[in-house]
This record gives sequence, C-alpha cells and structure tokens, in this order.
Amino acid sequence: MTGQHRPAAGTIVVGAGLAGLACALDLSRAGRRVELLEASDGVGGRMRTDRRDGFLLDRGFQVFNTAYPQVKQRVELRALRLRPFTPGVVAHTPRGVVRLADPTRCPRAVSGLLPGRALSARDLTALAALTTRDLLAPAALLKRRPDRSTAEALTRAGLSSRAVEEVLRPFLSGVFLEDELETSARFFHLVWRSMARGTLCLPAEGIGAVPRQLADGLPEGTLRLDTPVAALTDTGVLLEDGGERPAATVVVATDAATAVRLLPGLPLPGHRAVTTYYHATGTPPLPEPTLVTDSDSAVLNTCVLSEVIPTCAPRGTSLVQTSVLPSDRPDGEAAVRERLGALYGVDTADWDLIATYRVEAALPAMRAPWPLSRTTRFAEGRYVCGDHRATGSVQGALASGGRAAREVLADSAGR
Repeated sequence: MTGQHRPAAGTIVVGAGLAGLACALDLSRAGRRVELLEASDGVGGRMRTDRRDGFLLDRGFQVFNTAYPQVKQRVELRALRLRPFTPGVVAHTPRGVVRLADPTRCPRAVSGLLPGRALSARDLTALAALTTRDLLAPAALLKRRPDRSTAEALTRAGLSSRAVEEVLRPFLSGVFLEDELETSARFFHLVWRSMARGTLCLPAEGIGAVPRQLADGLPEGTLRLDTPVAALTDTGVLLEDGGERPAATVVVATDAATAVRLLPGLPLPGHRAVTTYYHATGTPPLPEPTLVTDSDSAVLNTCVLSEVIPTCAPRGTSLVQTSVLPSDRPDGEAAVRERLGALYGVDTADWDLIATYRVEAALPAMRAPWPLSRTTRFAEGRYVCGDHRATGSVQGALASGGRAAREVLADSAGR
C-alpha cells in the first residue's frame, strides 16, 4: 500500500524487493514505525512480471520452490494458485534425448533412469545416495559441512565426469547461472534438498505475485513507490527529488551495486547475469510443462511456459521461454532460435520474438567458501540485507530481510 504522508519513521527500509519487504513486515509486526521506500513503480526488485500484448512475462525466467522454510513461513501458497512444472527434465545429451525425473512423482519417466540410457548404474546409485542424504539430513548439518565447489562435491559423491558433464552440469548451470559449477557446495546441497522436498512451480499471475502478496500485508502508508534514494545522511535519507526523510535507523535492502553506492566501504560481491528470450508460436513444440536442458550449453534451459501457465499467452498461442548466459554476439537471438529448432525438433523460423530481458545481477556469484548468512549490521543505525548478504534465492533474500529486522530490534532494545 502506498502512502503520501505519514509521520517520520523509526526505521526507513530502502528497497521493496523480497528482503526489504520481509524486513519491513517484521519490524511493523513488532510495533515499529517503518517507511519502505522503493525507487521503481512496483515491488519485487528482480521478481517483477509484465503484461504486454496479452502475454504475461516475468522479468527473466524464474521458478518458485515451495519447500523453502521462509516461503512456508511467510507466503500463503494457496492464494498464488501455483502451477507446477513436471518433476524432472528432458535432457539433450550427446547420447540422445532422455527424460530424467523423480520416479516417485513421475512413474512414466522410469525408463529414462534405466542404466545406460543417460547414467550408468554406478552413477544412478551415487545420485540416489546423494539425494537421500540431502533429503534426510537436517539443514543445520548441511550448513556445517566444509565448503568446496559444486563440481568437487559431485566428484566426491562418486558421480562420473560423464554424468556431470552430460546431465548435472546442464541442469545446475540454469540454477547457478554459471557453467563451471564453482558455486558453493553447501548452497548446492541446500538447493538439492529443497528440490527433493518441494515442488517447482510458478504462480498463475507470474512470479511478481509473490512480492505483491507480501506488500499487501504492510500497514497502510508504509510503502512509497517511485521514491528513489540518493544518499544516506546522518539523520536519515536524502531523496533524489531533494527531499529528506528522517529516521533513527536505515536498512538498505537494494541490489548489491546500489547498496555499495549508499554504503561506501561495503564490499561488492561478484554477480551472475542471464538473458531470457520469450518467443511466441502457434503450436506448442513440447505439449507439457517440462524444463529442457542442453548439454551443448547453447542455452541454459527452455520450456513452453504456456504449458505451465496457460493464461500467460493469448488463446491459440504458445509462449516459449529460453534462458542463456549473456553474449554480445550480434546474432545472439538468431543462434538461440536455431538451437531451439534442434532441441524441440521443429522449424522456428516463424517464431515471433516477444521480449528479451537481460538481468545483469540476477544472482550473487557464490564461489566457495561462501557464507550462507552474515550480519546485516554495517554501522551504528545502518544495516544492509539482500540475497547478496545470504544466498542467491528466494530463501536467502527473505532470510536476510528477517535477520535485519531482528538485529534492528535487538540493537534498539540495547540502547
């Protein structure tokens, strides 16, 4: 809810992404006066959804995991009208196309798990053991493990280089937005655990429905949109329009680059970028809500999004999303379209390009060793939160925002 005038806040939260929303909600529920300032015209940060010419377009392809603890705690899942993906992938490997899925959820995919189809008997055993350990182990135990790269963790788990290169790397590259698997193994195990426990899906109104639901829980007058912050002052914040907003405490819950600008001296983490293409076609090239991976790494993943959310495209039209690692090649979209023709086995020449989203800082670069959580305290009365302060996930952003609220309240009580 957007308010025009309200008394000076005890705390200003800068940025209405997931971290800022979680922080503002927790502080408000604790009885603290909060003002949430957002530079853009809507909440969600990178989790925004656009409506364009009858299409529903997330600003970069994302999936929503129902197993994250913060999601279970904060989100009313039923209200999102979640639409699930198939619990598995169609993997294009040098040995052919193979369907890989959890046989307990998708019995028809059992044939893809037969030894020799994509994974050897030894690899199937190793992958089953890894999944079982992550599924059953307490999250606290996974967090305490020595950290290393995901690539090293998969090798230590007994998986062959063929299994990693042909099957696991193509899938995980789409999760981590990097193809070297240098991402923290501790983070990998937590993500793998959540995938085994939960459902990968999307809200019927797009990923932007998640932050909008959180924002609806804010007290009247808390949220101010179209209110960019130019700088922090000794007494609050300076707005870009020259106005000032006083507050004893300021929490910066923006993207990492903006946080560094507002809090000079804050370390700037590396980041991962991604480009997502949306194409429209008359006939679905794959008539099911299944993610497709590519061992050639020409694309990270692709799917017929209108098979997941039928209302994301006009009637009689199919919407195909494809995510790739960014490239400055002038023929980038043409090369992607050509590869999609091979992956789906169809002629893509008449597909219409609906939109292209390039997200420069889609995820923090979580190279091992990566701290899964860190304090939000920056200086007296100044705090910083976001997925770049935890893990690059919905879970990480929400948890960091919650931690900021706890530390603000604890410090206020100690004064």
